[in-house]
Amino acid sequence: MAETLSVIVGGSTGMGRATAALLVQEGRTVLLIGRDAAKLETAQRTLMAEGPGRVETRVADLTDPASTEALIAALAAEPRPIIHLVNAAGTFYPKSFLDHEPADYDAYAALNRATFFVTQTVARNMARSGGGAIVMIGSMWAKQAIKATPSSAYSMAKAGLHALTQHLAMELAGQNIRVNAVSPAVVVTPIYGAFIAPEQIEATLTRGFDGFHPIGRVGRVEDVAAHIAFLLSDKAGWTTGAVHDVDGGVMAGRN
Repeated sequence: MAETLSVIVGGSTGMGRATAALLVQEGRTVLLIGRDAAKLETAQRTLMAEGPGRVETRVADLTDPASTEALIAALAAEPRPIIHLVNAAGTFYPKSFLDHEPADYDAYAALNRATFFVTQTVARNMARSGGGAIVMIGSMWAKQAIKATPSSAYSMAKAGLHALTQHLAMELAGQNIRVNAVSPAVVVTPIYGAFIAPEQIEATLTRGFDGFHPIGRVGRVEDVAAHIAFLLSDKAGWTTGAVHDVDGGVMAGRN
């Protein structure tokens, strides 16, 4: 059987890396894409020791048009069938709407633009190869405004990913490509390092948001990764165009 490839954009840390761990344990060949070479190297070394699969890496900064174009060219030239794509790259820094500057907005817009065209390139590979599964990491903030974390530009960008998920599901179903999304609430992940000291992220989030979730705790990357892995798998073969709340019950109601 020809080797297939699972691509995780934003795979060096957080939910992307946790998803990679599950795929490597299944024996998959995983390509991690991230902008920090050192983090990619660490993730590759660690993951290769955890399972029978293989891990490859590529450095790319999705906020840099030239870097994004180079990534797209590399993916377009990939001869192996790509069967999985996880769009896990993200950035998050709460800021008042009245204080937003064009650069703040542009950072989110650039990431969405890159995600759009990277996904298009991978979907072309999948269409040629017989199909695949794509999962977007969206956000609860795309559905609900949270006063403690004003995030208008971020939420607008994530809502775009939710909409893209549904449109691609419709357009690509005929090519045997399923497209779904997860919509997490507060998860302990390095993304909060933009405004919380890395060593304080876990304590800050658990102290401030455990009680916010009906289940009684913030999420862990493994919680979301397990659901992503399900959506990538044949077990979710009749699921496409769905945006699944993986959020400790927040969208059902908040404490």
